[in-house]
Amino acid sequence: MNSPENILLSSHGTEGAQAAERMAIELCAEHGHIHHLLVVPDLWKGMMGDDWLNNGITRDRYGRYIESELGREIDEHSRQLQGQAEGQGLRYSSEIILGKPDKCLVNASRDANYDLIIIGSPRPKGIPGLRSRMSLEPLVRGLAIPLLIAPYPND
Repeated sequence: MNSPENILLSSHGTEGAQAAERMAIELCAEHGHIHHLLVVPDLWKGMMGDDWLNNGITRDRYGRYIESELGREIDEHSRQLQGQAEGQGLRYSSEIILGKPDKCLVNASRDANYDLIIIGSPRPKGIPGLRSRMSLEPLVRGLAIPLLIAPYPND
């Protein structure tokens, strides 16, 4: 199998996603392209802490704060991955979408002529963190491109 020249990478900075990022950089053909899809799960829309945000002004300020923090973290993560990819002679682009991860990935896979899609595996039980899982069944049914799921790293 030839190395893929145009990879769609869906990741978001967790350990499993970082394994997918490393795999994408390793597998991508020389001078190839990695398009990094960052999906902010739509569950964030409902996390406004309304139990203590008792007026509209406070709620709006808090919403802007959460959005700016997420944006800052995403930008930092993208810059790091861009540096790693470009350090290997690869082209890098990124896109941020709010929605259901599986649907966003299927839709993004149709936007360009990708050779391969790479995602990370789910976090093992007992490892703390947000569980915004990618629904694999709708994903594999909706994709017309090979999907590679990077194994979770074993330390």
